[in-house]
Amino acid sequence: MATIGLFNGISSPASYDYLSTSKQRHSPMMSVVAQLGKKPIQIRIADPAVAPTFSKFGGVTGSITSGDLFYIDANRISTDIYVTLYLTNTPELGYCCSNLALKVGVYLENNADGWESACWHGEPIPESFITLHKSQVSFALAGYANYKVTLKGGVFHRSVNTNSVIPSPQFYMTAD
Repeated sequence: MATIGLFNGISSPASYDYLSTSKQRHSPMMSVVAQLGKKPIQIRIADPAVAPTFSKFGGVTGSITSGDLFYIDANRISTDIYVTLYLTNTPELGYCCSNLALKVGVYLENNADGWESACWHGEPIPESFITLHKSQVSFALAGYANYKVTLKGGVFHRSVNTNSVIPSPQFYMTAD
């Protein structure tokens, strides 16, 4: 099996404040297609219009609303795939934040053009969190389906000893 990866192009100019209430800025839509065995899988970055949003309270504490990160097209894969979501700029976030907790959600596209919580072999995928101390989450997904990986919300606390702008989180996803 091959491993494919895609970097979420969340970017922020130096003047953009991660703590603002506006949407995150994303690079143009990107996708990657690779061979897993003899069948293709596609991972796409979610549209910026459905990205998580961030707000601050009193300049020290803030929240992250839910929003989509990646879409996975495994419709032509008959086997299970193993996906890992990484927070790649943990050191920079750790310098500015004393605490960061992001709840990760995985959803399956159903036949009614909607989304439902994903299961693996009949069991719900357990709740997963990305933190400054655990900067990746992994899960298995069944083939012949479409999925989306989201942030279901989160919180952060700015370090009291810094006035630095908190950088935007950077994510990377791999699939085996």
